[in-house]
Amino acid sequence: MARQQPDATLRKHLDNLLQMKGAHLTMEEAVADFPAHLRGTKPQGAPHTAWQLLEHMRIAQEDILDFSRNPDYREKTFPDDYWPATDAPPGEAAWDASVRQFQSDLEEMRAIIAKNDLLAPIPHGQGQTLLREALLVADHNAYHLGQLMFLRKMLTT
Repeated sequence: MARQQPDATLRKHLDNLLQMKGAHLTMEEAVADFPAHLRGTKPQGAPHTAWQLLEHMRIAQEDILDFSRNPDYREKTFPDDYWPATDAPPGEAAWDASVRQFQSDLEEMRAIIAKNDLLAPIPHGQGQTLLREALLVADHNAYHLGQLMFLRKMLTT
């Protein structure tokens, strides 16, 4: 078997990490059949609802994607711009749209990682690289997917 170049190997590992392959749960698995009537429920002691976690993940990932590709990027205000205003989605269509947008933005991030210099500083940044941004997306998503699954178990058992 031919040995891959280090760059190709790194890109493959990053792509797998972004897709949450391996030890991580995928977004599809986390939201599959999540009971609609529980998406806005916050059990006692839980900091967030499923809707809040899903939207936060979508918003944060979109922000990182925007920073990674947009020279006119405008920084958001934390935490206000990163969390939804409501505990529950306004309807099932909003939940589905959030999931679709999350997946679409993730695909775009994967495409950027596949064809751009991972180690070059982002021109409008302060030393950040695409490698750093990809790792940030993967880490942030894994963290909140874990919260989402824990919340789901709390709500359904």
